Amino acid sequence: MPLYVLGDPHLSHGVDKPMDIFSGWNDHVSKIKENWLSVVCESDTVVLAGDISWGMDLGEALPDFKFIDELPGKKIILKGNHDYWWETKTKMDRFLAENGISTISFLFNNAYRIGDISVCGTRGWFFDAHEAHDEKVIAREAGRLRASISEAQRLGGEAVAFLHYPPVQGGRECAEIMNVLTECGIKRCYYGHLHGKKNHAHAVTGLYKGIDFHLISCDYTQFKPIPIT
Repeated sequence: MPLYVLGDPHLSHGVDKPMDIFSGWNDHVSKIKENWLSVVCESDTVVLAGDISWGMDLGEALPDFKFIDELPGKKIILKGNHDYWWETKTKMDRFLAENGISTISFLFNNAYRIGDISVCGTRGWFFDAHEAHDEKVIAREAGRLRASISEAQRLGGEAVAFLHYPPVQGGRECAEIMNVLTECGIKRCYYGHLHGKKNHAHAVTGLYKGIDFHLISCDYTQFKPIPIT
């Protein structure tokens, strides 16, 4: 049961939010579908690491959920900074069930065992945020990450962390998130959020403080799901 990851699909089937105004994003939905069909089978699982849909609520995001649901494999979705439709897990699970969507699950204070890997993670937050509100958000996200990792360790296998925001970029860290990753013994972390050649150039990939980091935003992977082995 192979596991893949892809970040930031930025789908907009239910709203008028074209991505082709950005360099390199021309016809990106077709590219995602074509690449997905070329590598993912029905028995596989794909982690989608945030910024799933431009819909402002679950109703507007529904066409994007249906697009994802029709692709092969099971999907595990975590929250990105543009996922304004995000609600409680209970409400989101109920919404998908009511609309006949059966291949999507949400990563939210929980974890999933896929073969020898336990998928865990959370959205994360800006590494350079210092306002009082930001400190509360970071503390909450760090708590969610710790809870998710704890559940992954209970499930067994290697706990692999998936985040939307990068916990480190260009030598700057979100200390609270990094502390959880290192204290919990995470050895691999996949993240998205960063777009464009300039941001890609400053992304941390490879070993950093004993953790193997991977950038998996769509435009970095050329809109192709990346295997987790």
